[in-house]
Parts: sequence; C-alpha cells; structure tokens
Amino acid sequence: MSRRIVFWRHGQTLWNVEHRFQGHTDIALDETGVAQATRAASLLAALRPSMIVSSDLQRASETAAALGRIAALDVVTDKELRERGGGEWEGLTRQQIADRWPREYTAWEAPGGEPVTEVADRVAAAVRRWAGQLDDDGLLVIASHGAAIRLGLARLLGLPEEHWSALGGLGNCSWSVLEEGRRGWRLLEHNAGTLPEPVSSDDTPEAAEDQP
Repeated sequence: MSRRIVFWRHGQTLWNVEHRFQGHTDIALDETGVAQATRAASLLAALRPSMIVSSDLQRASETAAALGRIAALDVVTDKELRERGGGEWEGLTRQQIADRWPREYTAWEAPGGEPVTEVADRVAAAVRRWAGQLDDDGLLVIASHGAAIRLGLARLLGLPEEHWSALGGLGNCSWSVLEEGRRGWRLLEHNAGTLPEPVSSDDTPEAAEDQP
C-alpha cells in the first residue's frame, strides 16, 4: 500500500454562516460545526489514520479532536496549516468587502493579506514534513481550512498556478484524499463527505469558505 493524506476541512462556524472572512482570526465551531465534526470523524476513523495534524486555529483543532477521540490518537497542531491571512478583510462580510474595495474584491486580494503562492508553499511544505514521518502504508489526516487545503493540494499536485481554480472548494467537514504514486502525489477524492450542503470556491469573491 502507498502513503495517503486526508485533507479535512473544519466544521461550520458562525462566521461561515454570516459570510465573514475568517483568515487567521480564531473562531470556534458553532453547534452545527460540532455535530458535523462528530459525524465526519466517525467515518474517517474507519480509514484507520496513523497521525492527525491540525491547524492551530480552534475551528480546525476542535474538528480534529473529534477524530482523535474516536481513533485514540493525539492531535498535533501546526500553525503552518492555518488559513490564508485576510489582512484588512478579516471579520468583514463579503458585501462589506465588495463595497469598500471593489477592485481588490474582483481579484480577491486583500490589502495586507497573504498571497496565494505563499499559502500554497507553506501548507505544502508542512504536509510534506509530516507525511515524511509516515510508514509506507500510513494515513495522515490534516485538519485545516478551505483555501489553505485547496492551495496546498494544488502545489502538492504540481498544478500550474493558472489552473489552481480547477480545484473547487470543500464543504464544511468534507475532505480530499491524496495517495503517493511513483511520480508523486495524485488526487483520489475531492470534496468527499456525507453532508448535503452547498459547496463554493475558497478564495474567490463569488463565494468563499473561510473567507466570506
């Protein structure tokens, strides 16, 4: 068997519901998010994870903890798995951003925010570091955030930046799976899960994940 990585997006927060840009702001799961994490964890536990690593932001670490309890594994946190920093946009709704920064909103580039290439690089580097500790048939679960996951996946898969938008967003508590092949990582599943909620892009103004 080959090494595998499950990228698991955190459960719902109030700011997700309110379409506020969360970024590095440390928002907890809401009641629905806790239920989502518990339900998804019961499914992911059946994959027999070897290691669970989470963003240090509580919406991700709380999600990861639900799996840790079932799988009897400790959760390690890593700040390099955080969401894309939103600069001046954090805490604002999508409409507020569009009204105040129409040009930047179209490009989805927040003043003082983190460039997508830097997010892709830091997330991919962190994932490679943790995956390097797996046995040949190990399974690593990464609990993180929508944009961080999508950008990290794109970098790990070697996609040119102009094609990153081909990877759609993940619903709350949905996941994607990579498997290591002879030529590197390959995508086995994307936005898998059981929650029938709408899915939207993670870092575009049309709709966003941890952004509004």
